[in-house]
This record gives sequence, C-alpha cells and structure tokens, in this order.
Amino acid sequence: MPPAATSYVCTIDAAQAVALQGLMADRGWVFDDMPYARWRGRLGKTTVVAYQSGKLTVQGRETAEFVQFLLEPEILHEARFGYETVLAEVESPEQFGPHAGIDESGKGDYFGPLVVACAYTDEASAKTLLQAGVADSKTIKSDKKIAVLADLIRRECADRFSVVAIGPETYNRMYASFGNLNRLLAWGHARALENLLEKVPDCPRALADQFAANENTVLRALGERGKRLRLEQRPRAEADVAVAAASILARAEFVRRLAQLGDGVGVELPKGASAAVLACAKAIAAKGGRDALAKVAKMHFKTTLEALPPL
Repeated sequence: MPPAATSYVCTIDAAQAVALQGLMADRGWVFDDMPYARWRGRLGKTTVVAYQSGKLTVQGRETAEFVQFLLEPEILHEARFGYETVLAEVESPEQFGPHAGIDESGKGDYFGPLVVACAYTDEASAKTLLQAGVADSKTIKSDKKIAVLADLIRRECADRFSVVAIGPETYNRMYASFGNLNRLLAWGHARALENLLEKVPDCPRALADQFAANENTVLRALGERGKRLRLEQRPRAEADVAVAAASILARAEFVRRLAQLGDGVGVELPKGASAAVLACAKAIAAKGGRDALAKVAKMHFKTTLEALPPL
C-alpha cells in the first residue's frame, strides 16, 4: 500500500463499535472521549474514532494494517480497502496508459479567475493518485483537502502539469473579444495542453470534458504541436484520473487566487453565484462602482446587473 493511503472511512453500527473497541483494547489501544464520538482509540501514530453517527475514521501510518487485518476480517467481514485501483483497472483500463487530462475551475463562480489545468499521468502515477483519493474536485468539499491533494499531484506528476490562470480583468477583456464563453474555455484548454506538451512532447493523447456541442472548438484553438496528438472530449471525463488530477490542480489555484483578490478589496469573496455573492457584489459596487467590481468579478454574469445601481 503506498504511503499516501493513511486514512480510511466507513460506517458501522453500535454493536460493531462495541465489538471493535473490545478487540482494540485486547491489542493495547488506549481510549478517551471526544465530542460526538462513542470513543477515540490511539495506538502509536494511528487514531481510530467511532462517531455517534455511525461513521468510523482511521488515520495514521498503520491505517492499512488496521483495516486489512482487524477491521475488515473481524467487523466488516469483507475486503475492500486498497481495491480502488483494481476496480478502476477493470472499468476503465485506458486511464492507466500515458495521457494528459484537462479541466477547469471557476467557470461558474462570479468572483475570481478562470483556471485551466492539464496533468499528465502514466501507470505508476495513476495508481498512486487513485489510491490517495484523487477524484473530481466537485466531489471534494474541503479546500484544505484540495490543497493537500494538489501538493500530492504536483509531486507525483513531477512537473508534468501546467496551470493557466485568467484573472478577472483579463477574463473580462478576453470574454468581450471572444464574445462566447466556450471559445474562451477552448483557448484556455488549448494553452494548458500546449504548455504541457512543452514538458512532455511525446504525450500520445489528451482527454477533456466536452463543454461545447462542437468538439472542433478546442481543436481549432490548438497550435501545431497540439494538433498532432489525439484529443478526446467526452461528458463526465472527470472520472478519468488525469482529468480528476487536473480538476484538483485548477481548483486549488482558483481558491488561492480568490483569497488574494479578497485580500485586495478587504472582504472574503464567496464562491459560486448565490445570494451571498450578490450581497458581496453590491457592497463592492457601492464602494468602488463598476471598476472595482471588474477587478474581482466576471462581469458578463447577470449578478453584475443586479449589483450595480441603476444609471
């Protein structure tokens, strides 16, 4: 099991929690209390928490050993830890071949940049990333976890990745020039892929989510090097490990830059396009007008019309 596999989460009932605690006590685990938990057990640098909700978490260096030799055979009566890669190899073996994945973050966020990332994976890095929990960034709600996974991806991909960040002011100028979000996205995807190909010129293929009805939108934006490789576009491409890795790299950079922009205007800029976003936009517009808003927001969103006072 790779070093990254140092955590595990599952669900157990009250009777299983009692039985597990007994087995752990026999093996020298030390227990204490914790809010919302039935118990917390510690042994060495590994911690197990049985929550009142039924969730059980295992964290630490001995996670694999604990799960595979105690929790699964004695309590869960099934073996599933560590089989994520085996399942992926059966369901989508092509993702373990050398290829690049492309994805973006910030497209649906009023505040902040648009970020496009491209990541290259091979068999070894794909297996490590899958076992570490790399998945579509939209399924990961914690910014802290996104940052941790992004660090892992940067290490495992060994500089074979690229990130293109388009700040709000540049985004607004480019959107006005392109006149179409899909064309702007295609430009970002093409640049991220071309940048990666500078580092991995023999990359055989690339995969991206299909965001435009016309697949040629991205192809037309590619340079000569990009046009020589096989580019695939399909819905829900984030199920592929390289695309998932790109989505996490893009989200991590989006979150970082959003925080910087917020510091610049003295407020915490909320994500998405919610009522909280509108309230924040109105506050910024009231203080600095359209120019202040354009420094931190994508102005073609309808939120702009609602935020700016009528002329």
